[in-house]
Amino acid sequence: MNRHAQAAVLFLLGGALLHAGTTDLYLRYVKAGLQPLLLAAGAVLIVTAGATVWYEWRRAKSASKGGSSEAPGHPEHEEHEEHGGHEGHTHPEPGVSWLLVLPLLALILVAPPALGSYSALRTGTALQKPFGYDPLPAANPVPLSVVDYASRAAYGHGRTLHGRAVRVTGFLALDGSGRPYLVRMALNCCAADAQPVKVALTGQLPPVLRPDAWLEVEGAYSPKLTRDPVNGGPIPYLQVTSTRPVPTPRDPYDETWNK
Repeated sequence: MNRHAQAAVLFLLGGALLHAGTTDLYLRYVKAGLQPLLLAAGAVLIVTAGATVWYEWRRAKSASKGGSSEAPGHPEHEEHEEHGGHEGHTHPEPGVSWLLVLPLLALILVAPPALGSYSALRTGTALQKPFGYDPLPAANPVPLSVVDYASRAAYGHGRTLHGRAVRVTGFLALDGSGRPYLVRMALNCCAADAQPVKVALTGQLPPVLRPDAWLEVEGAYSPKLTRDPVNGGPIPYLQVTSTRPVPTPRDPYDETWNK
């Protein structure tokens, strides 16, 4: 890989990062708050590619000017040969540099879906006890995230939920016994550290439950609680009164737990 090939790879990789950062594609990899850093990284790679091309052009131009005054027989040329100089000789970069093409191909050719039920059932719930709870809005039903409902039900013992109808959106996961969970993958930084928060469902459920299908569920607080078989964490129940399928949201991950 020579300098021109390096510049081409850097330019394409930077362009791919800018493309991901200016569309919703980046939300499959990192949290929304990292978009400015992703765009900055893409811009830096493109500028670096341009600087590499400019440097090579300047070096080639200097070499052509210097070579014309050091023809064979010229005293400076003979002195250079005598001392074994190799200033004009370049060595190719290691072939391992071509591995930089792999993340580029991954960004261009592969658009992985957000983590779903397969990951959720093999990872313990990441539900954490909050420092406090914000007042609920007056809306009825109250729109809540999976994380917010689960924390209020499991750690707040439903005190803020009594007498209120709630609306929660997530994707379905079915364990080995067929028990349905409404899940949202919560992340701190990127999809690599995403962990599930689960709410067990009971009540008026659809006759056919399809894993990874996104549902908007309306219901009420249930005092029933179970434990995650993976890590023993709390999984509260939600008493379902109605459901409806919804499309996958623009941002499939939940970031409310670390805001």
